[in-house]
Amino acid sequence: MPHRLLRLLFARPAAPARATLGMFAAIATLAAAAVPRVAAAQEKGVSLSIQYRPGQKTTLIVLPIAGANGDSIARMVSRDLDFSDRFTIVSSSSAPAVNGAINYALFTKLGVDGIVQATLLPSGWVRVALHDVGLKNVKNSRDFPLPTPALSATWRLAVHGVSDGVEEWITGARGIAQTRVAFTRGGRVWTIDSDGANVTAVTPSGMSPQWLPSGRGIVYSVLDGVRNPIMLTDLSTGAQRVLASAQGVEHTTPIVSPDGRTVVYARGSDTGTDLYQQSMDGGTPRRITVGRGRASAQASFSPDGQRLAFMSDRSGHPEVYISDLDGTNTELLTAAAFGDRDYRAGPDWSPDGRLVAFQSRNGGTFQIMTINLRDQSVKQVTNDGRNDDPSWAPDSRHVVFTSTRSGTRQLWIVDTETGRTRQLTFGPETRLSAWSPRLLAQ
Repeated sequence: MPHRLLRLLFARPAAPARATLGMFAAIATLAAAAVPRVAAAQEKGVSLSIQYRPGQKTTLIVLPIAGANGDSIARMVSRDLDFSDRFTIVSSSSAPAVNGAINYALFTKLGVDGIVQATLLPSGWVRVALHDVGLKNVKNSRDFPLPTPALSATWRLAVHGVSDGVEEWITGARGIAQTRVAFTRGGRVWTIDSDGANVTAVTPSGMSPQWLPSGRGIVYSVLDGVRNPIMLTDLSTGAQRVLASAQGVEHTTPIVSPDGRTVVYARGSDTGTDLYQQSMDGGTPRRITVGRGRASAQASFSPDGQRLAFMSDRSGHPEVYISDLDGTNTELLTAAAFGDRDYRAGPDWSPDGRLVAFQSRNGGTFQIMTINLRDQSVKQVTNDGRNDDPSWAPDSRHVVFTSTRSGTRQLWIVDTETGRTRQLTFGPETRLSAWSPRLLAQ
């Protein structure tokens, strides 16, 4: 029975394709040099009079950018800020011509709160200024590096960093544009930028990917029918390393602890499937759960690394539980009366520690739910199609998940506050996603 349950949850997709890894080495190099220069008259962290309040959107306009690839930068920043679901973006086609000083009165008539203005510098950097229309002045300005070649994966990731910097100036919290999502397609692990660009195969085989906390590697499982290992791929070099492997045992659903020192995974045999913890450097795995013929899998760490949320069918059907890292103090989390009460799985703990997302059978199909750990309140955040495999973004607001709403299994992103969704992947069927941490040091 445990094997049947795991195969149902983690069935392999069909066909492989080619991979490229060179871009990740460049991304790792860029990370060390990605701290933006603060323009001479400004200090980091200057607060804005532009008022951002949760539940309300600040209206912004991104001005056209002169110079090579300026249009691409402006388009990306506008799209990133729109995808954040914190801003209303006014089309740049509505912008008054700017020659020299900005006429704030003209932008006031457009209902704009803030103006994002960027200038390409001879150094190859880009100077970005945020204007407060109400106060009629520049509230923050910084120079950001743009690596070469233009339009490359590392260049695009740097532009996403510009977007996240602008969002932080206004809201006080960095955005999620400078992230990627790992997923399974055709029996391999792939990654994709947060805006849907740069789809890249990073392993020759594998499924159930999860990121290292550093963002520099991915752990995943390989069901090869022999030793079924847990693997680690270094995204900078492409080097692969076996973390766990044993003859006749299935190792699935790995997750790395927030401090990056240990990995927890499900280990299945004829006697059941349980969670085990092991050092990333190797050593003897330590058993966490004792299922006695039942299955426990799909673990997710709390942000402090002290507790686990996981799926178990110990009650006769899959439910989500929480326990201490040693397996003690286990609690049934999904005991509330909602859904069809016979299948809840795929938990993912939000980075801020407040919520757990999971999938629940509801009305004959599957929907993504969140449960508040403080008051146990439950919220359904999807509606159309079958939806499963939720994974939180670093902002603890957006969730990537698998959905059939477009006709095939694809990745979608939902804003859990407003319910707004967008499709992330297209093409061959896709599932089992994991959202990265923020990828470049700031």
